[in-house]
Amino acid sequence: MIIKKWLAHPLTRGLNIDDPFTTEKRKLIIHKKKFLRQIYLEWYKNISLELPNCDGAVLELGSGAGFLRDIIPELVTSEILPCPGVDIILDGYELPFSDNSLRGIVMTDVFHHLPQPRIFFKEATRCVKAGGVIVMIEPWVTTWSQFIYTRLHHEPFRPDAEEWEFPSTGPLSAANGALPWIVFQRDRVQFEHEFPQWQIQKIDLDMPFSYLVSGGISLRSLMPGCSFGLWRRVENLLKPWMDHLAMFALVVLQKAH
Repeated sequence: MIIKKWLAHPLTRGLNIDDPFTTEKRKLIIHKKKFLRQIYLEWYKNISLELPNCDGAVLELGSGAGFLRDIIPELVTSEILPCPGVDIILDGYELPFSDNSLRGIVMTDVFHHLPQPRIFFKEATRCVKAGGVIVMIEPWVTTWSQFIYTRLHHEPFRPDAEEWEFPSTGPLSAANGALPWIVFQRDRVQFEHEFPQWQIQKIDLDMPFSYLVSGGISLRSLMPGCSFGLWRRVENLLKPWMDHLAMFALVVLQKAH
């Protein structure tokens, strides 16, 4: 697609997404793009507000390109590939924590990269204490998001996938952007049956335009950082229509007491 090639960010154009070097470049992009950084800052603040006030560590999956530790200083960071400044290398399927020791597992745009989500949920159920949470910011399926994700995004986006699992083509390239919507909305009854320990506390739909005009990590920014507040005010006015417009969701799961 010509427009997608034209908009591609020069720092990531042509790079292999499964190369740790690409993650370092993405971290630099988030730092330099003021509009995008403000999006992540808002996401991170929202994530931190959902954490329970109790003892226990907080584990972040997929920390490589982000800066959540600036908001949650005691955060245990992790990544699936070796990255500078990350505490642990893991894949989300074998967590090096004792039973009932975590008060939370958090992630941003990571869950839809887990080819075996059931294995992750089993490990999370073991490690997270009663009253603890899983908090994630993830893509969501709406009429608008399907139009955008299938045209301007490099990752697979398949709301019609019959199964939660998908082929593990690479540690970061393997994905189904529609997975969070599939598990927590389309197949919600199935999720609640398979994992009754987890209660879906919140699904907050948001951000139909801000991430798009920021260019995200892969594309050039279409708006200056100073316009972020204006875009967010417009999106807040559109809250009643987020079922049709949202591109992202804040999903909060709590482990039953």
